[in-house]
Amino acid sequence: MTIDAKFFRRFRTFALSGAALLAAVLLATALWRHYMISPWTRDGRVRAETVSIAPEVAGTVTDLRVSDNQGVHKGDVLFVIDPRSYRIAVDAAKAALEAKQHAADLAEEKAKRRAQLSDLSVSTEEKRQYHLDSRAAAASVDEARAALAAAELNLERTVVRSPVNGVVTNLHLRRGDFLGAGQASLAVIDSESYWLAGYFEETQLAAIHPGDEAHFVLMGYPDRVFGGKVDSISRGIADQDGGAGGAALANVNPVFTWVRLAQRIPVRIALGEVSDETPMRAGLTATISIGPRETLGAELAWAWRFWTRGWRY
Repeated sequence: MTIDAKFFRRFRTFALSGAALLAAVLLATALWRHYMISPWTRDGRVRAETVSIAPEVAGTVTDLRVSDNQGVHKGDVLFVIDPRSYRIAVDAAKAALEAKQHAADLAEEKAKRRAQLSDLSVSTEEKRQYHLDSRAAAASVDEARAALAAAELNLERTVVRSPVNGVVTNLHLRRGDFLGAGQASLAVIDSESYWLAGYFEETQLAAIHPGDEAHFVLMGYPDRVFGGKVDSISRGIADQDGGAGGAALANVNPVFTWVRLAQRIPVRIALGEVSDETPMRAGLTATISIGPRETLGAELAWAWRFWTRGWRY
């Protein structure tokens, strides 16, 4: 083997070793930046607003229009309370209003007749009394009209409708069940209220701002990346220390002086466009990263700039 061949082999070995070492350093730097500097967390949850559905009137369920996990639109009928007693109440209120209206008309006619008579025929006190009776009768008409409106409102409330677009969940209701006023019977998840709660370490909060771009991957859909934006950052979490213990003294847990665990602060993330092929479900686990989504090449380029920026001077 000639000297040139030996030199070439050694040079190639050193070059490959150096390139491998450089690639390892750049990759390690990129990973260090991604996991230690860039805000990210595996502690994310999909959240949604849930509307608890409860009738405003008591009665027996006579008609159930939905099933569990069924999609509904705002205004769709969920179930119906037996309306018969409420119809009777409306009829009674109408009859009472009619009777009081006749009584008020009669009282007003009497008051007008007395007012037209001279003071020699009817005393001033009697005229005043008939006038007050007419006003009281008119007030009773207003009261009866309000009672009729309340009865009609209760009759309308026997039909329970969905207040939002969403999905029925936790349905444990059957025809024949009796529900009291205000008794929750099912829930509707608002399909337009999904958002993401990410719990980030306090050491990462300085790099998170409202409006920042966010990307997340759901545990159930690991091959899909979804987008969003930081909406807001929570201003506080519960402090487990400092609560009252025995003798009303502060209850402080012992900790290691040299070990301090970073607290996790909730960050609210507004979701971007989500296709129907990937339905959001409240409670799903997500891995979240804040900032523009960069390719491996961009990460390695940053690592190269990180190590070479000092050589420019």
